[in-house]
Amino acid sequence: MAENTLLEKLNSLAPRFEEVGTLITDPDVIADQARYVRLTREYKDLEALMAVRKTYAALLKNRDDSKEILLNESDPDLKDMAREEVAECERRLPEIEEQVKLKLVPKDPEDAKNAILEIRGGTGGDEAALFAGDLFRMYAKYCESKGWKMEVSSASEGAAGGFKEIVCSVTGADVYGTLKYESGVHRVQRVPATETQGRVHTSAATVAVLPEAEAFDVVINEGEIKWDTFRSSGAGGQNVNKVESGVRLRYNWKNPVTGSVEEILIECTETRDQPKNKERALARLRTFIYDREHQKYTDDIASRRKSLVSTGDRSAKIRTYNYPQGRITDHRINYTVYNLAAFMDGDIQECIDRLMVAENAERLREADL
Repeated sequence: MAENTLLEKLNSLAPRFEEVGTLITDPDVIADQARYVRLTREYKDLEALMAVRKTYAALLKNRDDSKEILLNESDPDLKDMAREEVAECERRLPEIEEQVKLKLVPKDPEDAKNAILEIRGGTGGDEAALFAGDLFRMYAKYCESKGWKMEVSSASEGAAGGFKEIVCSVTGADVYGTLKYESGVHRVQRVPATETQGRVHTSAATVAVLPEAEAFDVVINEGEIKWDTFRSSGAGGQNVNKVESGVRLRYNWKNPVTGSVEEILIECTETRDQPKNKERALARLRTFIYDREHQKYTDDIASRRKSLVSTGDRSAKIRTYNYPQGRITDHRINYTVYNLAAFMDGDIQECIDRLMVAENAERLREADL
């Protein structure tokens, strides 16, 4: 029976749960931060599985015991109680089984990480930059509703407003696993403020969501980093303009695939505090190297899943924002709603939930569960 198979799979994980629980209390493991963090995450995942295992096993036992009473008892009251118990268990079992299946599918190890969010104006000139600004505001509102922290690390404003490009970090629980569905080309259809004839224009902006690298994910020889400092330009008060708070780092990175050496150049001018700017520049350097070195892994995951909602292919128009009709359409899952104002105000959770459901269905098919 499928029930027995699921319970057997859950039971087979119990020894590993006990083993990991012991390992994370070992001083040698605690001293190895990379291993300790990895094992702590594994323990958290296994703990959730053990909790659902307990619930699932109890439901199966209650149902089978109640069926036994129906077969062997003659007392009408006992049989009525048993009948109700069987009905309740069979009502709850499909939902619990779905939870079990999803938890048994291996998670993307990147999902629990923080993320780097990059938004760039695409085709459409000033209107594309304005739309990129609208998208940034949408994500800022969404992050606020989730209790996540968003920090801008670099930004280039458009001539008419908005952003030609804006890069920010987002920290919180399961940030990358949630925002990764937003990677791709976002298309907008509306009448630009500069349009005198009232014609609807189509513009686009690209969104890229990358898993933020942690310090132990990549090895950087900080002694080889060349630092420059400079005065920032533009608004920000006398301190920004007169004090060399802006930082520029240069780092020679050897591509592990091609063997070639390329110079990475990163500037950061976001704060009036030079050490903070250095810290942010280093974080961007780690993320850049992490993304390049793990591209093969990412490509492998994408090809194995063959899922339109997880590839993050920038060439595909993933969503259209139609202002005249107040309509949002996500083309990957044929999802359309007419609440554009609320959506642009950060109410995007339902769309993300549907994308998650679509990806989970694909993962379950691949795992043959």
